[in-house]
Amino acid sequence: MPFNLPILLTWLRIVAIPLLIALYYLPASWATQHERDTLATLIFCFAALTDWADGYLARKLNQTSAFGAFLDPVADKLMVAAALIILVQLGRADAIVAMIIIGREITISALREWMAKIGAAKSVAVSMLGKVKTAAQMLAIPLLLYHMPLLGVDVRLIGNWLIWVAALLTLWSMGYYLRMAWPEIAKRSAEK
Repeated sequence: MPFNLPILLTWLRIVAIPLLIALYYLPASWATQHERDTLATLIFCFAALTDWADGYLARKLNQTSAFGAFLDPVADKLMVAAALIILVQLGRADAIVAMIIIGREITISALREWMAKIGAAKSVAVSMLGKVKTAAQMLAIPLLLYHMPLLGVDVRLIGNWLIWVAALLTLWSMGYYLRMAWPEIAKRSAEK
């Protein structure tokens, strides 16, 4: 298992997940709700920044690896899933939104694994639509975690709109990836 700066950043993102969750299980006397929300927002934003930084540094420092390529999306999906579950528990996101986003991630991960196994991974490479979906959810989640007005702006309302946009983009991108994979799926089904 290689170890370098980009992989360290990915591991830090994974370590941040239990910290994010633990904030909401601290005794009430240890932190106010606003303090928890602020810390959770900062942790999530840190994780989002490390997601960008690890990929950038891996390319810039020529430290890309198969292990890093595996670990990076796992860390991303775990962080997003943990944050969505917290938001559902707090009543700040609908369970259907969390199910759509988490379900899509599981489906597309399985699809990519299968396509890689049959040598057709390029058919389901990350698209611009997937990147826009990721941007929408990475903006929505910290706004929903923070949940308080910021400089007179109702971030909760903006976060709610963005998480629904992310859910719609999630469905759209899942359809796109399935459509791209369909020729291989149909071909393999016909061979049996």
